[in-house]
Amino acid sequence: MQISRRFSHCILGLLLACSTAVSSAAEVNLYSARIEALIKPLLDTFTEQTGIEVNLVTGDADGLIQRLKSEGRNSPADILLTTDVGRLYRAKEANLTQSVESTTLEQNIPVMYRDDSNHWFGLSLRARPILYVKDKVDPAELSSYEDLSDPKWKGKICIRSSNNVYNQSMVASLIAANGLEATEEWAKGLVANFAMPPRGGDRDQIKAAAAGQCDLAIANTYYLAGMLTSDDEEQRAAAEKMAVFWPNQDGRGAHVNISGAAVTASAPNRDNAIALLEFLSTDAAQSWYARENGEYPIRNDIEIGPVLSSWGTFKADPVELYKLGAGNGEALRLMDRAGWR
Repeated sequence: MQISRRFSHCILGLLLACSTAVSSAAEVNLYSARIEALIKPLLDTFTEQTGIEVNLVTGDADGLIQRLKSEGRNSPADILLTTDVGRLYRAKEANLTQSVESTTLEQNIPVMYRDDSNHWFGLSLRARPILYVKDKVDPAELSSYEDLSDPKWKGKICIRSSNNVYNQSMVASLIAANGLEATEEWAKGLVANFAMPPRGGDRDQIKAAAAGQCDLAIANTYYLAGMLTSDDEEQRAAAEKMAVFWPNQDGRGAHVNISGAAVTASAPNRDNAIALLEFLSTDAAQSWYARENGEYPIRNDIEIGPVLSSWGTFKADPVELYKLGAGNGEALRLMDRAGWR
């Protein structure tokens, strides 16, 4: 009986030790809409510096938001990392995120690139300027997004469909700047200038312009950067035919959006999640984004790579991005009324 009691005590001690080890395991669970190659090196560096293991789950941006909804309070996710402020706003509105108090994040991330109640934070900038075919368009003819509705561009513009969140946010920025009525008239004029019915992604718009199907393309610059540095000779050749024009430089500036992240509402490793967000806002991480991903850092004091430098500096629209998320539904309805499919 004495041996049995000692044995029981031993087993209980082992179980308690294992339980303590599991509960104190340093980890953070990340749901990322960014493909592994565009985030994993940074996560590995974070683990090396902190000892916190990052469990990475990648997937479609909208699919990950739906997954969080389905998992509810039982979700293992600590962070949602996704593209475009529209998606981050939707996640917040669905009560999938929580407010975070972090002096580091507030110091590192300009106020226009984070939620007004600190539910999400921008980690990199995605500029969406006008791209033009070098040997077909004189950049002196270009000026602003508003000018793209001028009949002189009839049959000359390539752009993605209205169901693309990047375009929805761009239209929301125009509504914020010019009002609903003026933006709807602009959208009708833009649609009248389409070279073809919208199809495909941003790379497809660049390829179409390079192939002579249009003279102008609206696309995020990191797609052009990726094509210019691609191992695919065809992609490089297409991208080399294009140049970047920064619109609205005499006014509010070019439209920018973000890749950003939020701590989930039910995060089981909240402190580790905040630590990871803080790391992603550091100088080293911001420099990596600019060098390897072709995106702009969220701060002006970070050095950028040669491809981005070749396009020169530009003035960015200073609108607080949460307003674009709030205006997403209105923008989508406007685009539908304008015939933008």
